[in-house]
Amino acid sequence: MPDNDKQIVIANRIKSARQLAGLSQGQVAKLMKLHRPSISEIEAANRKVSAEELARFAEIFDVSVSYLMGEAPDAVAENDERLKLAARELSKLSPDALNGLLRALAAVQSDLNTGKK
Repeated sequence: MPDNDKQIVIANRIKSARQLAGLSQGQVAKLMKLHRPSISEIEAANRKVSAEELARFAEIFDVSVSYLMGEAPDAVAENDERLKLAARELSKLSPDALNGLLRALAAVQSDLNTGKK
């Protein structure tokens, strides 16, 4: 896949993952310690993403780097009504509450991966 095509795939996956997470570009920018226009440029495929940024996006959106790079298939349909409801509810949270929820979800996921209950 040509480099520009890969950049477009990454941009689309980042935008899709952000929207599914119910986050605004501004919220993601704060979590990434970037300016909001940088997120807009990334999502428009006008700015390349570093390996560190790609890993951070994956962490924030709780997806794999391979998913963001277009190497793994979409796991969930974007038109799933449950996801739309979750996104609406998450968008109502303050940044601190959202960070707390994301940390809690990461802990649960970690427990599931290590076999703890």
